Amino acid sequence: MTLAELKEKIRRPLLRELQDGAQDRVVVGGLERLVQTLARPLPELVRLFQGYRDLPPERRREVLEKALRLLEDGKEEKEEGQGLEAPAHPLAPPQGRKKLAELGLHTLRDVLQYYPRRYEDRRALSGVRFLEDGQKATLLVKLLKKELVRTPKKGMQIVQALAQDAWGWRITLVWFNQPWVLSKLEEGASLLVTGRVQKRGKVQLLVEYFEDEGQESLSTGRIVPVYPAKEGISQAFLRRTVHRALEVARIEDPLAAYRARLGLAPLDFAYKNIHFPDSEEDLKEALLRLRFDEYLLLELKALLDAGGTVLGRVFRVEEAWLEAFRLALPFPLTRAQERAAAEILKDMQAPRQMARLLQGDVGSGKTVVAALALYVAAKNGAQGALMAPTEILAKQHYENLTRYLFPLGVRVELLLGSMSAKEREAALRRLATGEAQVAVGTHALIQEDVAFHDLGLAVIDEEHRFGVLQRRALLKMARIPPDVLVMSATPIPRSLALTLYGDLELSVLDELPPGRLPVKTKVLPHRLRLQAYAFAREEVKKGHQVYVVAPAIEENEELDIRAANALYEELKGLLPGVRLALLHGKMPAQKKDEVMEAFRRGDYDLLVSTTVIEVGVDVPRATLMIVENAERFGLAQLHQLRGRVGRGGLPGYCVLIAGEASQKTLKRLKVLESSNDGFYIAEMDLKLRGPGELRGVRQSGYPELRLGDLTEDTDLIEQARALAKEILEKDPRLEAHPLLRRELQAQAERIGFREVI
Repeated sequence: MTLAELKEKIRRPLLRELQDGAQDRVVVGGLERLVQTLARPLPELVRLFQGYRDLPPERRREVLEKALRLLEDGKEEKEEGQGLEAPAHPLAPPQGRKKLAELGLHTLRDVLQYYPRRYEDRRALSGVRFLEDGQKATLLVKLLKKELVRTPKKGMQIVQALAQDAWGWRITLVWFNQPWVLSKLEEGASLLVTGRVQKRGKVQLLVEYFEDEGQESLSTGRIVPVYPAKEGISQAFLRRTVHRALEVARIEDPLAAYRARLGLAPLDFAYKNIHFPDSEEDLKEALLRLRFDEYLLLELKALLDAGGTVLGRVFRVEEAWLEAFRLALPFPLTRAQERAAAEILKDMQAPRQMARLLQGDVGSGKTVVAALALYVAAKNGAQGALMAPTEILAKQHYENLTRYLFPLGVRVELLLGSMSAKEREAALRRLATGEAQVAVGTHALIQEDVAFHDLGLAVIDEEHRFGVLQRRALLKMARIPPDVLVMSATPIPRSLALTLYGDLELSVLDELPPGRLPVKTKVLPHRLRLQAYAFAREEVKKGHQVYVVAPAIEENEELDIRAANALYEELKGLLPGVRLALLHGKMPAQKKDEVMEAFRRGDYDLLVSTTVIEVGVDVPRATLMIVENAERFGLAQLHQLRGRVGRGGLPGYCVLIAGEASQKTLKRLKVLESSNDGFYIAEMDLKLRGPGELRGVRQSGYPELRLGDLTEDTDLIEQARALAKEILEKDPRLEAHPLLRRELQAQAERIGFREVI
């Protein structure tokens, strides 16, 4: 026996003794006699256990912890090494350290946050006499004898082992073509086995998994964790490692001052019960606490990235201004628009900088609400800016804002990269002098030669299309931090919005203006796709226009373009006399704008496109959207695509062609047949597809959720968000919260980002 094997043999009863409360009853004859017998090559250990049986339990525990440290490294660890940053490798014998590294477990924190993927209730294991043919069962048995059997015909090698349960009932354990198992089985050992029961004369168990935990009881008599693992890394090893980490780690609670008010369990309780729960209720409490921590760190990260809470300017709001704005509109505001406007204006009157997300379905009237905010800023003598992702969308915003604001005496200026030098120079002069009160543009707004007289409000449309640096560049163009309003036409569930935009307050337009007709949607199997194009021909004959979206192919833009080109060529033959255009993401920006503008003017009847169809662009005569291979898109994306049609008062139609027509696919797509509510559809999409990586987390430094469930946790996220704001208002750099700061830093390092604050 090697020294490492000897240490491991001694370590097991010491761990059991520690777990049993140091009562000196896990070994017949006492632990002192066992150590004297086994540990002769380790004289320091023998000396340590002299007089062990006469010590009180508290003193015995100290001896056990000291002995375990000696067995790990041959020397004691320093006490300060027991924080969560302490290396994880000493938790395992030398041969186990490589296994930990393979799983990315380098510190105690890593081990404690290596959460089980599921649990098995082994508090009352089944007995052999109660087994039924075909059932899957887990048993604790004693191994009586073993043998390797070779079948002469097929050459199969079968390991068979006779075992019995605690009541003496016998069962044959069977492993097919796994001869290596024979060397792992020791007659007389207690085995925990899981497999499928087979009753053919005698009772057999076709073993899928087995482990020998000795008598440590980490795998029986309790709710047992099952961890994600690689081949060659056993559950027994992982349970021992985590259990040891819980014993040695010094767990400090960063929320000790807040948890009573929030009704949360202590952090040490949560870590212990996420791994080794005493009951279902304790597991539930542990999960609640650790999910809350996950969301809190996410919200803190978002707020810190945005610069935290900062003082801005205070705008005055007069009722006469609001009344004048309403009277100038050719339509009344909806209740949702009134509610969102009130929330925005309340923020503008507060001393803190407004940071708000205005989220609304396609056609819900976000631009009108933004126009009111820009009008109030202008009445206060400040300027506003609206930045859009493309020139065609910027032009549309310019036309709409001019229609709303010019009658009220507010001058709107357009600034685009395609403008002539003379036009640009004149526009820049009007912005610098304050003659123009609102600027609308693309990235041209954040060029070095752009200067505002007094920028007070920044409105950013489709924020996810811009980089964070571009957004910050716009904000730096103001002397005082301007209020910020972000608009998004992508309905996303509240839980996801709070997580993606943790630095922003949320206003929702969940009501369409009266008179806006819902888009009628039909799902067709691929074999009936020609019916969709027959309908398209009829719509074109009426003078209407049609979008056809080519299938998305595994997020591969080159293949997407190829699919769009192929579809374009097919439709040229299928629809003679129909004027066709093609649009895809690899076209130069100017060419894309030209094609889209020509389609909007009516120069083309049908536009074949990848998913780059501009969000928010109005083509009044577009009435039909056909989406090929619709099952390859998310429901929310399909809903947004169909929002391109029926925007000019004409009825809108959408045909979703399912290339793969399984019942599951058709059921998912038919959600769009039954509802035009973007927020309901987004909730369904989240449940069916999951959130994916938040905000492209690998690029932005945001961690993925390990425990959180965005379909269920909206209230918990709002609680975490409120606490994050409370903490940062009092302590903007977390100087008084070093534990939280340390957790953020550890999280950032884990995903490859070094600095947090």
